[in-house]
Amino acid sequence: MENTVEIKDNSISEANKMGTMPVGKLLMSMAWPAILSMTINALYNIVDSIFVAQISQEALTAVSFVMPIQLLMIAVTVGSGVGVNSLIARRLGAKRQKEADLAACTSIRIGILNYLIFLFIGAFLTVPFMSHYTSNTDILSAGTTYMSIVMCFSMFMSVEILLEKVLQSTGNMIIPMICSLTGAIVNLILDPILIFGLLGAPKLGVAGAAIATVIGQACSLIVATLFIKKKEHAVNIKLFGFKMDWKIVKDIYAVGLPSIIMQAIGSVMLLGYNNILSAEPIAVAVLGIYFKIQSFIFMPVFGLNQGAMPLFGYNFGARNKARLMKTYKLALMTALIIMGIGFILFQVIPEFFLRMFNADENMMSIGVPALMRISLCFLPAAFGIITSTLFQGTGHGIYSLFASLIRQLFGILPLAYLLYHFYGVSESWYSFPLAEILGLTYSAVMLAHLYNKQIKQL
Repeated sequence: MENTVEIKDNSISEANKMGTMPVGKLLMSMAWPAILSMTINALYNIVDSIFVAQISQEALTAVSFVMPIQLLMIAVTVGSGVGVNSLIARRLGAKRQKEADLAACTSIRIGILNYLIFLFIGAFLTVPFMSHYTSNTDILSAGTTYMSIVMCFSMFMSVEILLEKVLQSTGNMIIPMICSLTGAIVNLILDPILIFGLLGAPKLGVAGAAIATVIGQACSLIVATLFIKKKEHAVNIKLFGFKMDWKIVKDIYAVGLPSIIMQAIGSVMLLGYNNILSAEPIAVAVLGIYFKIQSFIFMPVFGLNQGAMPLFGYNFGARNKARLMKTYKLALMTALIIMGIGFILFQVIPEFFLRMFNADENMMSIGVPALMRISLCFLPAAFGIITSTLFQGTGHGIYSLFASLIRQLFGILPLAYLLYHFYGVSESWYSFPLAEILGLTYSAVMLAHLYNKQIKQL
């Protein structure tokens, strides 16, 4: 890559359509690439775990223990990207081009700094982490290997996701979709080859799954870099030759830090839940399976968010109340439909989902009630997710932070602990829907507050 890459706007920019195109058409045109991309990535994650489950139940349990750390890396990277996305969209909406450009430039350096944190953890803390949860040598070995590889080589993911967020903030959703799909497809192809030693490759087991993940991420970054060099967009990026403005960094993390914490709360929740269930490895594996399958339902909603967030930010910055609220209502209705379909599937065919992961009778006895009870949270979660995106897009990330604290920390873990210790693992799964109801109540109150204090005045 050259030292300087300029992305110029030589026509009616992608940003302009966010204030003029009909809302329904615009939201779908911006959301469908992210929905498709994230759905395929969710499908990859499911297939990846299915491959790992064929190695052994211990391998699946090991990857389930590592999953919260992977989610934590994603939380830091995506949360930083959310701050970049929101700031660029708001600055474009307010016609402050130079600040939008500087935010885009700063994002790449932020990605590199994030990677250095991941590298340190992967190099020095993997064994202590796995040893905290298990003394089983097979689980310990597999988990340590997997975690070390995905963290020490996470630079590709850290930078590429931030580049995607920069492009999404300008209304360009196609290129991020192509980048993401490239990595997922490469990953999906390499998984069975490296795990099982096909086509003359060495049989690497869990390490093969981790290596396939890293190679896929590298391919995504290569594609993103090529597109940025060759296409014209609504912001200008310089990789070098600019001075970081710490006010821009502060503005990015005014939204980004609450988003990081909000998403990291999910990782902390999963770490805590794994700790509660650590005496029952099968239950830990079931929880890991749930989060893999659940992603196939939730990721389309998160993809919808990626289309909606720049619209929220742009129209809030442009003081267009009608378009802002119309976008919110349409996004919420779409999310409810997606979550409703997911709820029905989890209630009707939980056995089918578990059999995909080579579940035996013991796992079935724990997993079937788990999937049915946890999925009761889907519909209230739809409201919480879309409303949190509205908070973030309008620069009120702190509201999203508190909603997530209620849903995924202060609500779910105490409930899970009490239900598990008084009624057993089967009843502990009700902690998910109960916590979502608490979060919904808070989000509704804060939405009314935001509307009356600011949106109504636009």
